[in-house]
Amino acid sequence: METPRHRIGRRSFLTASLGLTGAMVVAFNWPDSRMGSADAAPRIFQPNAFISIGADGLVTLVMPFVEMGQGTYTAVPMLIAEELEVDLASVRLEHAPADEKRYGHPLFGSQITGGSGTIRGAWEPMRKAGAAARMMLVAAAAREWKVDASTCRASNGEVLHPSSGRKLGYGQLAAKAAVLPVPDQITLKPASAFTLVGTSAKRLDVPAKVNGSARFGIDANPPGMKIAAVAACPVFGGRLAEVDESKARAIKGVRKIVRLDDAVAVVADHTGAARKGLAALAITWDNGSNAAFSTAAWEGQLTEAMRGKGVVALDEGHFAGHRASGAKTVDAVYTMPMLAHATMEPMNCTAHVHKDGVELWVGTQAPARCQAFVAEALGVDPARVKVNNHLVGGGFGRRLEADYAVQAAQIAKQLPYPVKVIWSREEDIQHDIYRPFYRDELSMTLDAKGAAVGFSHRLAGSSVVARYAPAWIAKGIDPDAVEAAETPYDLAHKYVEFIAVEAPVPTGFWRGVGPTHNCFVTECFIDELAHAAGQDPVAYRRAMLIKTPRARQVLEIAAQRAGWGRKLEPGTGMGVALANAWGSFAASVVECTVDKDGNIALKRMTTVVDCGQVINPNGVIAQMEGGQIYGLTAALYGKLTIENGRIMQGNFHDYPLIRIHEVPQLDIHLVHSSESPGGTGEIGTTVTAPALANAVFAATGKRLRTLPLTPDALQRI
Repeated sequence: METPRHRIGRRSFLTASLGLTGAMVVAFNWPDSRMGSADAAPRIFQPNAFISIGADGLVTLVMPFVEMGQGTYTAVPMLIAEELEVDLASVRLEHAPADEKRYGHPLFGSQITGGSGTIRGAWEPMRKAGAAARMMLVAAAAREWKVDASTCRASNGEVLHPSSGRKLGYGQLAAKAAVLPVPDQITLKPASAFTLVGTSAKRLDVPAKVNGSARFGIDANPPGMKIAAVAACPVFGGRLAEVDESKARAIKGVRKIVRLDDAVAVVADHTGAARKGLAALAITWDNGSNAAFSTAAWEGQLTEAMRGKGVVALDEGHFAGHRASGAKTVDAVYTMPMLAHATMEPMNCTAHVHKDGVELWVGTQAPARCQAFVAEALGVDPARVKVNNHLVGGGFGRRLEADYAVQAAQIAKQLPYPVKVIWSREEDIQHDIYRPFYRDELSMTLDAKGAAVGFSHRLAGSSVVARYAPAWIAKGIDPDAVEAAETPYDLAHKYVEFIAVEAPVPTGFWRGVGPTHNCFVTECFIDELAHAAGQDPVAYRRAMLIKTPRARQVLEIAAQRAGWGRKLEPGTGMGVALANAWGSFAASVVECTVDKDGNIALKRMTTVVDCGQVINPNGVIAQMEGGQIYGLTAALYGKLTIENGRIMQGNFHDYPLIRIHEVPQLDIHLVHSSESPGGTGEIGTTVTAPALANAVFAATGKRLRTLPLTPDALQRI
C-alpha cells in the first residue's frame, strides 16, 4: 500500500521526561502530536513510541509496530541500539496500546503494521530517538565530570571519558539526563560507522517462541474465561433466521447460545464442548439478496465495467493518439482470482464486556482500528475499550481488519465473563476479507522495428482503499490498486486506468494487493511481447531499463546467478519477472519442469533484491523466502469460487498450501545499497507468480493468463 506521507519536524519529534521511577524517557512524536513550551517542566507529550532507560540500565522500547513473523521485533530495536550504543540483548519490548494519535504510522497516519512499511517508517525516527538519548546521556556524564561533552563517548551502555578512564553506566545517568534539554541538532551515525545495522542479528522473539512462553492472541486466558465456537451465515450479506438450541444445550459443558444478526455462537467450558454444541445446532439462515451470486456473475460484472470509463491514474505521452496513428498494437486480457489469507493462527479474539468498559486480548495489525470499531459496535467511548495486543501468528493483511474483534465483543456483551472466540478453518476461509477478483486489459504499441513504445493498462476490480481508508484516495484514485500497474520500463507513452467494481464480497489487503496483482499481469505481458518479437526475455527487459539502473541491476544479477541462457532439458523452462514496489526492486528467475500431464515441478528460484540499506540481512532473506513460498501457494493453488452466494472451499483439502517437498531451492541475494530502506514483506510474493508463469510458458509454449497454474488449465490449451 503506498499512502500519503507526513513530514516530521524536530520539535514535534523529541522531548525528554523524568518518570516517577527516576527513569529517563525519550518520546518521539509522529503526525498530529503536540509539543509544549520549551520552558515547561519535563513531561511526556503524547508520543507515538517511547524509549525508557531505568536504573538497571536496560532499555525498554514501546513498539508502535506489530510482530507477525516478519522480524519487526528485531530490526526496529537494532535501529535504537545502533544509535544508542547498547547491546541489542539489553533492549526489552512492550506492545504499544491502541492510540492512533501517539502510534500512528509515519507513512500511513493510522496505527497499522502493513504495506511493507515498518522499516521505511522507522528508519529515521527510531534512529533519531536513539541518537538523541545517547547525546543526552553523554551530556549528563560530561556535566557530572565537569568536562566538555566532546571529550566523552558512549559505548556498550556506558559513557566513557577516555582521558581520565572514568565511566558511568546509562542506569546511573538516566535521571540526570532526563532533565536536560533535547539537543537542537541530532547527529546520526554515518553508515560507515554502523556496527549493528547491516549485520545478521539473532531474532529477539525466537527464544520465547521456542520455549513456549511467547504469547499470541490465541493464548489469552483471563480468569473465568469461556470458549466460543461460532458459525456465521455462509452467504454474503445473509442473516440468522432461526436456531433450534435443544440438542446443543444438552451437551455437557455448554453454557450459553448467543445469537447475533448474522451469526450464532456456542459458549462452553472448553473447545470440545463448544464445537460439539455448534455442530448440534439446527440453524436456518436468511440468505438474503446475494443467494444467487457467483464467480461467473462477478466476472461478468468486471467485463461489463470495462466497457465504461474509470479513473485515469497515469497518462504520460499520448498513448491514445499514438495508437490511433496506426502503430502496431498487441492486446491481451488477464484475470486474477480472489484469494483468502489462510493465516497459520486462525482468527481469534478474547473479549470481556464489564461495567467499566471493554477489554480485548487479540493479535492485530491495527490496534486502534479494533478499538474504534468495537467501541462503535457496542456504543461505548473508545477510551473505555482496552486492547491488549499480542504476537500475531500470520497477518498478510487479514489482521488489518477488525471484524473478528467486533464479533467477539458482541458475543461477550451477552455474557458476564470473558470469552475467547476462535474461528474454525472453515469460518476463516469462508468469512475472510478477500484479495479482490480483477480483470486487466493490456495493450502495447510497437514501432516499425517492433520495439515497445506505448503501454496501456486498464484494470477493473474492487477498491480496497475506498473502504478501508477513504482519506487515502486522492483525485478519485486508489493508490494501492494502481501501484506497479505502469511497469518500471522506459516507454514514451504510458496509460493506466482503474475502474472500481464492487461486488457483495468483502475485499481487503492481501500481502500487497496492487503490486502482487499488477506485476503478474504486466510481467507476463512483457514476456509475451519478448517472445513474439523473437527476443530473449531478459535482454528485452534490459533494453527498456536505461532510466532505472536499480531495476536493471537486479535483473542482470538475477539472470547471471540463475545461469540464464544455458541449455535446458526438454520440458524445462526458465522464467523471469521484475518488480519495483514499496521502495524496493526485485527480480526473480524460476526454473521448473512440466510433464506431459501438466504437472509442474519447481527446481530453483533465484531472486535478487535491492531494498536500500539492509538492517538485518538474515531477516530480509527470511522475509523474501517466506514471501515467495506464500506466492508459490497462490500461483499453484490459490483460487476461491463462489456459488449460491457462498465460498465453496473450506479447508486445506480444497484450498491447499504448497508442501515442503514442492518448495524449490530458494537462492536470495541482497544488493548492497546506501539508499533509504525499502520494504521486503511483500515484494518476494510479487515477483513469484509471474516468474513461474513465464517459466511454464518457456517449458511448454502455453501461456496462461490467469492463476492458478494448474495441470487442467495447461491441458485445456
